Amino acid sequence: MLHSLLQSLDTIHPFPRAEAHCDIPCKIYDPSTALIAALSVVRLMDIMKEKSEGDAMASLATRNNLARCVVRKEEEAEKVKHEVRIIWGDYFKTPQFEAFPDASSVVHKIMLLGGACKQGVNRADGEALVDAVNQFAEMFWATKGIKTTRKTCPYPPSLEVVYPVL
Repeated sequence: MLHSLLQSLDTIHPFPRAEAHCDIPCKIYDPSTALIAALSVVRLMDIMKEKSEGDAMASLATRNNLARCVVRKEEEAEKVKHEVRIIWGDYFKTPQFEAFPDASSVVHKIMLLGGACKQGVNRADGEALVDAVNQFAEMFWATKGIKTTRKTCPYPPSLEVVYPVL
């Protein structure tokens, strides 16, 4: 009933339209979730390789573990794509694109590599995904005026990751 009343009032005197750049304009964006997901993709590829070597595949438990790793790898690769899409689509605006004109090509590369990691088990694709997300993270933090550093993460797969210097 209230909705109907507001609609009829809106026809008499239209309400101004409210818009925000995302679903909830919280201004909380951080590429670390995408980086951890990308590292997880590589780690899961490593586990899958370890589990499939030798006669290990004969075990039902090993096959179950391998199937679970495949599912998680695909979920983590999709998480990378989702998290980067949110930042690129909701946070990046004209000033960020002017500062980093190659941002869209880096995001496109992440999307392609994320898909390749979902489809396959090539560790080089996973490493390239981590590297591309690192590039994106460096751009993101630079738009905030925050310096970054690259350090080897303290857990497997022990790859270099971008961290903000806070």
